[in-house]
Amino acid sequence: GIENLPCELQRNFQLMRELDQRTEDKKAEIDSLAAEYIESVKNMLPEQRVEHLKKIQSAYSKCKEYSDDKVQLAMQTYEMVDKHIRRLDADLARFEADLKDKLEGSDLESPGARSLKKGRSQKDKRSSRGRGRRTSEEDTPKKKKLKGGSEFADTILSVHPSDVLDMPVDPNEPTYCLCHQVSYGEMIGCDNPDCPIEWFHFACVDLTTKPKGKWFCPRCVQERKKKK
Repeated sequence: GIENLPCELQRNFQLMRELDQRTEDKKAEIDSLAAEYIESVKNMLPEQRVEHLKKIQSAYSKCKEYSDDKVQLAMQTYEMVDKHIRRLDADLARFEADLKDKLEGSDLESPGARSLKKGRSQKDKRSSRGRGRRTSEEDTPKKKKLKGGSEFADTILSVHPSDVLDMPVDPNEPTYCLCHQVSYGEMIGCDNPDCPIEWFHFACVDLTTKPKGKWFCPRCVQERKKKK
């Protein structure tokens, strides 16, 4: 659980500090051995020179071993934190989806509203097909208010996915869309094979559902008009 994360981080950082200290001690030993070798090399027998050089080489190998262990430990620490972040992302998405379902269940009680909800769900399922990825954060700022919904419900359901998941992300994760942000919520792919961006968030291109037929992003639409 995440409650153990601080202790695990403290332990790993302590180990890295110890590896740092061992490396520094070994470097000081190498400097001492090198200075001793330079000072006494003229008076050493060939066998003594070889033995002394082996000591220096062994110290270098140990120093490299400590450094490799530190790098490996740092990578494990990063992966451990990243795993917890992804787990929190998933829990937050599930919580928002559950909250949205409860609010819709309490606000949409009439038969007409239930049929409207069913029709929208079928559209959502169709829009999720294709190249776009979909998560539970699928509401956009232009989502219509629910019948009889409270002000609190409207506020919750109008929150943008990027605001809900406002937390640090992996710097290596690719970015998309006109907003140059990472993938989240429902996304749509431009049907222009030469589109430099290719993927777009629904909210950024004023979409709530996947349109029928081919869809081109605003930039590609402008390019097509110029060519005509």
